[in-house]
Amino acid sequence: MLLALLGMQLLLSLSGLYSVILKPQMPSGQMTDLLYTEKDLVTSLKDYIRAEEDKLEQVKKWAEKLDVLSATATQDPEGFLGHPVNAFKLMKRLNTEWGELESLVLKDMSDGFISNLTIQRQYFPNDDDQTGAAKALMRLQDTYRLDTHTISSGELPGTNKDVAMSPMTAEDCFELGKIAYSDADYYHTELWMEQALKQLDRGEESTVDMVTILDYLSYSIYQQGELERALDYTKRLLKLDSAHQRANGNLKYFEYQLAKQNKVEAEEGQKEKEKREREKREASDKKGRPADYLPERRKYEQLCRGEGIKMTPRRQSRMFCRYSDNNHHPLYVLGPVKQEDEWDRPRIIRYHDILSNSEIEKVKELAKPRLRRATISNPITGVLETAHYRISKSAWLTAYEDPVVDKINQRIEDITGLNVKTAEELQVANYGVGGQYEPHFDFGRKDEPDAFKELGTGNRIATWLIYMSDVPSGGATVFTDVGAAVWPKKGSAVFWYNLFASGEGDYSTRHAACPVLVGNKWVSNKWMHERGQEFRRRCTLNESE
Repeated sequence: MLLALLGMQLLLSLSGLYSVILKPQMPSGQMTDLLYTEKDLVTSLKDYIRAEEDKLEQVKKWAEKLDVLSATATQDPEGFLGHPVNAFKLMKRLNTEWGELESLVLKDMSDGFISNLTIQRQYFPNDDDQTGAAKALMRLQDTYRLDTHTISSGELPGTNKDVAMSPMTAEDCFELGKIAYSDADYYHTELWMEQALKQLDRGEESTVDMVTILDYLSYSIYQQGELERALDYTKRLLKLDSAHQRANGNLKYFEYQLAKQNKVEAEEGQKEKEKREREKREASDKKGRPADYLPERRKYEQLCRGEGIKMTPRRQSRMFCRYSDNNHHPLYVLGPVKQEDEWDRPRIIRYHDILSNSEIEKVKELAKPRLRRATISNPITGVLETAHYRISKSAWLTAYEDPVVDKINQRIEDITGLNVKTAEELQVANYGVGGQYEPHFDFGRKDEPDAFKELGTGNRIATWLIYMSDVPSGGATVFTDVGAAVWPKKGSAVFWYNLFASGEGDYSTRHAACPVLVGNKWVSNKWMHERGQEFRRRCTLNESE
């Protein structure tokens, strides 16, 4: 018993380290600014290095000149000093010139660099930002089933080969493992510590030592119930550092627990063995899943990977592309919009070439200075607030701010036939790498009567979503109930009704924004409300129409 308590005490001494808080990933706009900030700092650093080199060159020339002079003078000191000019110059050098040299050596050439660094530091990411970036990587790893080597090497699906990429070092992998460890996420701790270990085994030079990695690795594996592997890594650690106090304690504890486990297994009957094997398989299936893992998440991740439900040929035959003039709308009779059916139930329609590149750039220009952590409507209070499951930055643009915004709003009304005067303002969102919005409804449910009470315009009748960028990999909009996946295409927009014509919510519209794997995703959306649509979309008594 004492041995077990001793081992546990040594194990727990590692588990209290590195407490950090998750923060959402920065949007791509801010990340771009940080790149230019770093570029400016590198330029400033090079200026500092040149200044130091110039100073050292002056000191070097001075030293070389005096080296030759003193070598000559000391061969015949009396004869040298017998010349009055030499005597005068010696007095001058010692009284004046050595003082000037001292001032030169003491001159701090780093003032300009340090001043610039101090100014720029206020824009630097902090520990929370670094943690958010690390967790975004692990979220991508799980969603897209990527192994640590693929991420570490940077060979991600959709990566542009022409874009420079610096592979992760063993130290980078170790930092990811530590962040996972701080959340008691032993599954990801194991994966990233193993990757760090592999890179060290291949001979990579690193500031992280193998003993520290093995310490984390053995403990994280033990926490997942794999005693034999934990014991093997502990023995490997002790070969490198036989005096490691915690590892020695863990070795005894692991051996004690393993012997106890083997004894129980030897004594149990066939039924108990089958039960234990079944429990092991179940534990293995659940390995790596977060505590709040829901069955829907599995489907969500499958859809994000492109493993969606395929339509039957019969259903597919009813899906069309067409030119639409929205019931002979004057603006679109001669120039109809390109319309494509993405899904039938619920009906999801994509409109192509809705925004031009210049309009997209203008909207992004207006939104960038105001991007803030995206909010959701609290189902109880109706108040907008942040949520951990929506990781993006957003801004709201009003029609009177710029003619482009007013023109976009009018275009939405002309194409959909819905009144946008009672709609919410145009929302612009930027999802950086790892940015996502987990499964949700856009409309307020019956148990959320105050969802949009503050607006006074009724429920959200429809959603209009504009893709303002292409996404090389990831970033799909998926509908988890029906298995639909809509992929971003720059300049296009998708539209669907959240409510049936009866006013009842369409629960098949539950959807999510998949994490961005490579690139960045810009979208803007317009939520139309019930008020003002009374004569534009007639009500019916049938709840499912």
